[in-house]
Amino acid sequence: MEYFLAVVEESSFTRAAEILYVTQPALSHQIKALERALGGDLLERMPRGVRLTAMGRAYLPHAQLAVRSARQAERAARAATGAAGGELHVATVHALAVGLLPGVVARWRALHPGVRLVLREYASTETLEEQLERGAADLAVGPEPKDWTGPLIPAGREEIVLVVPFDDPLAGRAAVRLAELADRDWIRCAMEPRVQGEPFLDRVCGLAGFTPRTAVHTEHTSTAVRMAAAGIGIVAAPAHLARSAIGEDCVLLPVDPPWHRPLAVFSRQPLTGAARSFTDLLEETP
Repeated sequence: MEYFLAVVEESSFTRAAEILYVTQPALSHQIKALERALGGDLLERMPRGVRLTAMGRAYLPHAQLAVRSARQAERAARAATGAAGGELHVATVHALAVGLLPGVVARWRALHPGVRLVLREYASTETLEEQLERGAADLAVGPEPKDWTGPLIPAGREEIVLVVPFDDPLAGRAAVRLAELADRDWIRCAMEPRVQGEPFLDRVCGLAGFTPRTAVHTEHTSTAVRMAAAGIGIVAAPAHLARSAIGEDCVLLPVDPPWHRPLAVFSRQPLTGAARSFTDLLEETP
C-alpha cells in the first residue's frame, strides 16, 4: 500500500522508486502483486505517468488511512515510553496553536525531551475533525465535537472576547452588550467558527437585531486582531489568542452575557504515554 501511494503521489513509477530507495522493477512487481491480490488494476500506465482506475480511486482513501494508522501505531509505541525518535502528532486550529498551546508544548517538552512533537494546524473545526478521522494526527485539541465516537476528554473552555484600541470609547468598560455595537465596523476572518452552518458573528449579531458591517476580511485570526488594534474595526477572537497577539495599543473587552465554547482533547485511540501527558497538561491549564 505504501508503494501504491508513492506512485499515486508522484504520478510516476520512476520518481516513486527513487523516493522509496527501491529499483523500478521491484516497485512494479509489488504493485502487480497488490493488483493480483485485489483482482483488478489500480493504476493505468500512460505514455507519460500513471492515473488511477475506478478501482484505484475506490481503494485510495482506505490505503491512505491504513498506512497512516500503521505509522501512527509505531509513533505511539515509541512515544509511550518517551523513546528517542518517537513522535507525537497533534492537530489543532490556528487560534489555539497561537494562543493556548505554546505554554503547554514548552512544559510537555521538558517532560519528554526525546519525543518530537509535530503540530498540524487547520483553519476550521470541520477540517480538524475530518483530518483526525483520516489518521493525520495522534490527537486533536479543539472545540468539543458533538458526535465524536472515540476518546474525548474535556479541556476547559475558551472565552470569545472583543478587541478594541486602547483609546476606543469602550476601552474602559468591564463588559459590553452586543446590541451597543450595531453601528460599528467589524474585522472578519476566514477562520471564524460556524454555528449550525452560519458564521458565528452573523448568528449572534442577528439575534441582537443587526447585521455586522464588515470593514476588512482576513485569512488569519491573529491578523484580524492586529487590524483591530490599529483601529480599523472590532474583532471577536478567542481570549488566549488575543492576549498573545496584542500589545499596549489595545484591550480585551468581555461580552455581556459572556461567550464561551468548551474545548476538548479527542482521539481515535486511547491516550497513553506522551499523548496522555500532553492531555494532562492541557487539563491543568487555566
